[in-house]
Amino acid sequence: MNTKTLENKLQNIKSPYVIRDTDLLLDVAPGERKYVLKVRDLPTDDKPREKLVQQGPEALSINELLAIVLVTGTTKEGVLEMSHRVLREYGEKAIIAERSPEKLAAEMDIPLGKACQIVAVGELGRRFYEKNASGFSVIRSAKDVYDHVNDMHNLPKEYLRGLYLNTHNQIIHDEVISIGTINSNIVHPREVFRPAVEYNAVAIVLVHNHPSGVVTPSDQDVEITNQLVQAGKIMGVHVLDHVIITKDAYKSIDAEY
Repeated sequence: MNTKTLENKLQNIKSPYVIRDTDLLLDVAPGERKYVLKVRDLPTDDKPREKLVQQGPEALSINELLAIVLVTGTTKEGVLEMSHRVLREYGEKAIIAERSPEKLAAEMDIPLGKACQIVAVGELGRRFYEKNASGFSVIRSAKDVYDHVNDMHNLPKEYLRGLYLNTHNQIIHDEVISIGTINSNIVHPREVFRPAVEYNAVAIVLVHNHPSGVVTPSDQDVEITNQLVQAGKIMGVHVLDHVIITKDAYKSIDAEY
């Protein structure tokens, strides 16, 4: 195979883990600034609030519902663009479980007021619905973990998430513990066990994604898991498992299963 043929083949290879932006762009001439379609550009019937009134909440996507909660965007991005980015980068289940506006604002680069609105909506949902224990997800295997965190499968960075369980293996709290770079994550035991103490959890299942697509745990993954298992024994909180996930696969480090 000659060099030119090889270069052509390499150019046609596309990474399956690239998060592509789906914002609508108006036609622009070369060299001009692209214009992102904003709420005001949409037909009246397609604007989130008008759509909610006319068709009911079930007709709206999660992105549109969050845009209504946020009300407006910022000078940097419109409200639809912001809601899309936040959901894409943080994960739907994780963001609704987040309780710290300061943490959310810092990690998502959004105003504190916007973060407060999101956290308030999540708290309303918990108070209205989570009193019914039968509605809790039950985690009994690594496959249950993989299915529960389906919103993490395509995240562009490494996210470490904790699933905090009661004695019936029901999730009583779900929290993003830390967000790393594309290939690394820093874990502090105090951040892992603080929610366990706060919510009286008896066990933790850790889960983090490998954006690279390699599901095999690294030596560092195994070492950190062992350290957390030992710390959990001292605190009386079982670290049941640490599950590595990719878009299409998962692997359990098998802490105590």
